[in-house]
Amino acid sequence: MTVTIKDVAQAAGVSITTVSRVLSNKGSFYSEKTARKVKKTAEKLGYQKNTAAAELATQKSKAIGVVINSTQTNFSNSIIEGIQQEANEHDLSAIIVYAGVGDAQMQHRAIQTVIERSVKGILLLSVDVSTDDLALLNQAQIPYISLSQAFTDEQISYISSNDLEIGYQATSYLLNKGHRKIGLAGIDVQKNAMTGRNRLAGYEKALAEAGIKPLKKWIQYGDYSYDAGIDAMKKFGEHSGMTAVVAASDMVGIGLLNQAHDYGIAVPDDLSIISIDGTDLCKIVQPQLTSVTQAFFEMGVEGVRALESGRTTKFTSIKIEERGSVKPM
Repeated sequence: MTVTIKDVAQAAGVSITTVSRVLSNKGSFYSEKTARKVKKTAEKLGYQKNTAAAELATQKSKAIGVVINSTQTNFSNSIIEGIQQEANEHDLSAIIVYAGVGDAQMQHRAIQTVIERSVKGILLLSVDVSTDDLALLNQAQIPYISLSQAFTDEQISYISSNDLEIGYQATSYLLNKGHRKIGLAGIDVQKNAMTGRNRLAGYEKALAEAGIKPLKKWIQYGDYSYDAGIDAMKKFGEHSGMTAVVAASDMVGIGLLNQAHDYGIAVPDDLSIISIDGTDLCKIVQPQLTSVTQAFFEMGVEGVRALESGRTTKFTSIKIEERGSVKPM
């Protein structure tokens, strides 16, 4: 009976992905102890890697799969541009499959589709990977990396901004401008929303270091959309007492800006706003939005490079871009 990579994983008590990486000498997202255990188990069971099949499925392929989820923000195009540019550098084509809007079955089918195309690797763009998705990806033994979304699960490599640092830097910027009553709008902190939870943690960390405990009403949750910004501003009200707000996305920032205008609240004279993402949306409103800008193009480039080199998790750069929506106190 042929011993499979799944058999080795079960016997060693690790994931299929970990076994695959150890036996292929790819990446470093595992300890030396784990590597020794996997190799010893494989040898004991008599595992033989199916080199021909692996080459057919990956090394011979000249395509990578990109599974893209719908988001309320507009950064995906920049990531895809980075993917396509770097793919061209490696003489690769990108097969892009849409995973829908919060549709678990459609997302699973999208992942299955790129696997069936015998791609060299898979990039998951803003995809919340379910247990079933993860099992499917691991069974396929094709390298995969999440873009723009970090995970605590060691099985999932990712290239993303450091979201805790984003929340921290945005809030610290406002604190350094003299603001003390600072809100947070449009953030998603549901069960699987690691991005939002980390940004909230960064916001709270910066305030704590300044000796400030945020009032409950200063934090308004949402889904990063324009409507979330509108709703947050309505809940803040015309007389919130806050002097500044961190918008969870550029879309949220625009919603805040427009609703503030309807209330007769002048930005930045009465209320300062800093948004997260730094897309071109920041430049098409008045005043233009100061932002914590993420390197989305870089994420796409690094995603392809990681598939080629076997590198694992990496945080990409962020920077503050000053425009016209923040005023010192």
